[in-house]
Amino acid sequence: MTLSELDVRLFFLINHAHSPLMDEVMYYVSETWVWAPVALWLIFMIYRKFDARGLVVKERIRKTLMLILLAGASAGLANTITSEFLKPTVQRYRPCREESRLTSTVHIVHGHCGGKYGFASSHTANFFAVATFLAFVLRKRAIILFCFGAAALTAYSRVYLGVHYPGDVFTGAIIGIACSLLIYKLLQLKNLFPD
Repeated sequence: MTLSELDVRLFFLINHAHSPLMDEVMYYVSETWVWAPVALWLIFMIYRKFDARGLVVKERIRKTLMLILLAGASAGLANTITSEFLKPTVQRYRPCREESRLTSTVHIVHGHCGGKYGFASSHTANFFAVATFLAFVLRKRAIILFCFGAAALTAYSRVYLGVHYPGDVFTGAIIGIACSLLIYKLLQLKNLFPD
């Protein structure tokens, strides 16, 4: 069995294990706006990290904003690699697209399929980039587990919804983690990353 065949088999294993309730749950898990309250909570946690050090409010806000921008830069880099480079270069059709020749057997939720190509998953890359960056910043086990759990759940939802193969989300996760590691290391070299 080839890697591509294994990817398709694993895809159907996840995509065909569906129910009406899970369809709705996974559909909303995959929506970026749903995570806005979590993002606000994480921003508050970053702010509190600086609050515990007795910094003045203006300095806490400045440092918090800097870290938000850096997390965004990590996700932006991951998104650029997946959306602007890999998808148009590799041109692997999403499983839900007619061109994939799997459409008749793919479970699609609410008729949503997304763009033409799916390798690699931008959703997954972005979530894992932010999760990795926050792991460096917050360094609290419970928050790290939560962030990576949310990223993994989002990755799973993309396969469940029929818009990505497992290989797409696995590659996206690796890219997201690598982008955050790169930015973190570059900032460490320039002594710009806060301890």
